[in-house]
Amino acid sequence: MDVKVKVCGLTNAADAGASMAAGADMLGFIFFPKSPRYVTPEQVRDILATAEHARVLTHGRVLTVGVFVNDSPETVAQVLSFCGLDQAQLHGEEPPAALGLDDGRSPVCGRAYKALRPRTLEEARGLVPQYALPPRLRRGGRLPAFLIDAYHPHWPGGTGVTGDWSLAASLASQHPLLLAGGLTPANVTQAVRSVQPWGVDVSSGVEESPGQKDHDALRAFVTAVKAIRGDSIDPKGASP
Repeated sequence: MDVKVKVCGLTNAADAGASMAAGADMLGFIFFPKSPRYVTPEQVRDILATAEHARVLTHGRVLTVGVFVNDSPETVAQVLSFCGLDQAQLHGEEPPAALGLDDGRSPVCGRAYKALRPRTLEEARGLVPQYALPPRLRRGGRLPAFLIDAYHPHWPGGTGVTGDWSLAASLASQHPLLLAGGLTPANVTQAVRSVQPWGVDVSSGVEESPGQKDHDALRAFVTAVKAIRGDSIDPKGASP
């Protein structure tokens, strides 16, 4: 099981470099002004332009992701281009048309995936057919079909609330999903064995404070994920 690791909520070059050195597969930058981890396009471009980071990124092993909340596809495409980012994560109430699933007309078609925050499995099963990326838009597996995050009534993400792993496992049995929501070095092994996701997304679970990563925790998280070679679902795989 080759589980991808996305380190999200990065705000500075030191944390981005530590993420890459630890073995992260994806780096996430949040363009939502209300987030305590908000960064501007100019900041992200500068972070990615440093000589050390550029050498790693040009080899394509590490992908870069912009996280957006209710921005237009045109705005998202402009920011991706300005910063030199690979992908977009749409984390608001964006309609399916923003992904271009039906007609391919969205300017981020094939470069964006949707974050879903369902309250119930029934709700999730209603959302997934509308938003899941088909194989032709996943760029050879470089994008997940979608992201599953914990539901919160007021915030779109980054809350540290642990998600419903049994719900996620039901979806992961049919779709390559990126799992988010309250993941930490202490619980990520159980989460991966329980859900069997395409990848895991961590932000607050490896922080000293919002937007400032704890490099020891970051390394422990990536090491725990990459050490997993299990191929069966943990029978104790309910949300803690």
